[in-house]
Amino acid sequence: KLKFLELKAKRTYRFIVFKIEEKQKQVIVEKLGEPAESYEDFAASLPADECRYTVFDFDFVTEEGCQKSKIFFIAWSPDTAKVRSKMIYASSKDRFKRELDGIQVELQATDPTEMGLDVFKSRTT
Repeated sequence: KLKFLELKAKRTYRFIVFKIEEKQKQVIVEKLGEPAESYEDFAASLPADECRYTVFDFDFVTEEGCQKSKIFFIAWSPDTAKVRSKMIYASSKDRFKRELDGIQVELQATDPTEMGLDVFKSRTT
């Protein structure tokens, strides 16, 4: 939660990847993306066959030419993930998301096309 506040308030990170540690029954920070890292770095940090929660600070320019950013929450649940993992992530998503005050857009993604840059851009208007 503290890392999320740093991303939101200080823009210390571009993205955060969260992982559920089943044994400890807690969500941990798996990866922090530096501010200079790109969307491609972010997408590459998600495992192809495991679920994750992630937060991405998306910068964009409005039609009026204003520089803005929105904080996206993405529930990454690839089709190839284990059913048990999908169930755990799905059942704890809302409770976890409530802890992160300031989420502006939520996405559910089962493959990379569902969280492509075009999807991000379409959700900023």
